[in-house]
Amino acid sequence: MRLDQAYSGNVFICSSEDYAASKAVIYGMPMDFTVSFRPGSRFGPARIREVSIGLEEYSPYLDKSLFDITYFDAGDLLLPFGNAARSLDIIGEYVRKLLDDGKFPLGLGGEHLCSWPVIREMYAKYPDLAIVHFDAHADLRESYEGEPLSHSTPLRKAAELIGGRNIYQFGIRSGSREEFRYAREHVNFYPFEVLEPLRKVLPELAGRPVYLTIDIDVLDPSAAPGTGTAEAGGITSKELLAAIHALAASEANVVGADVVEVAPAYDPTEQTQIVAAKLVREILLGLVK
Repeated sequence: MRLDQAYSGNVFICSSEDYAASKAVIYGMPMDFTVSFRPGSRFGPARIREVSIGLEEYSPYLDKSLFDITYFDAGDLLLPFGNAARSLDIIGEYVRKLLDDGKFPLGLGGEHLCSWPVIREMYAKYPDLAIVHFDAHADLRESYEGEPLSHSTPLRKAAELIGGRNIYQFGIRSGSREEFRYAREHVNFYPFEVLEPLRKVLPELAGRPVYLTIDIDVLDPSAAPGTGTAEAGGITSKELLAAIHALAASEANVVGADVVEVAPAYDPTEQTQIVAAKLVREILLGLVK
């Protein structure tokens, strides 16, 4: 698999064609095989790229421009439709090569299960890894309807791999009673809110490698209706942007990130994919060092 090969025609705004010189690599994970409600997030990565053309290159929050950095957009990975296990292997293999090349992996989903092989590879490289997780859902089930490979399970798998006390969850407002009990007992669990609890724990993350995973449904459906499992009572896009900026201003060493669960078909206004593209811009400018 060539890392400098784009698999789809459109790319994120201002991306470079120079893989070797790029600090970060955007890659798509077009998989939604295990979603429990509305499918369609496989189309999220391509549409996030397409709407990025409407962004300004300049971030007034960070006083930086996309012209100030070099990053590569590899397009979407070629995943075998319907084969979740093999698709996860392909994602993991790709991210392993990115890490070997010293790149900052920035994944676009796709369902949240796609984050699991990425976390596994990040942990192999960074044994003291911490995970910062923004989501409406805890994703802490052992299985869903008897299936362990589910978009409801990636953070449980991560907790069992790296230890729950290395996981910080924010914005959670939906899950089973068992998930909430597990979260309170085993992970650093901050339901309903994001920015204020994040600010309080940032000193704990100083100097540590951190992987950031953002499920777009952490946002209230009024801000991001284009997602498979929308959940009322979420945060605003302003708060989510401020959380990324707080991470950027902290001493945490963010080593990779993803933005997942954008399902464009459910948002004819395009607001969901537009806010996702803006999140990508702020991650590139704030977190890629």
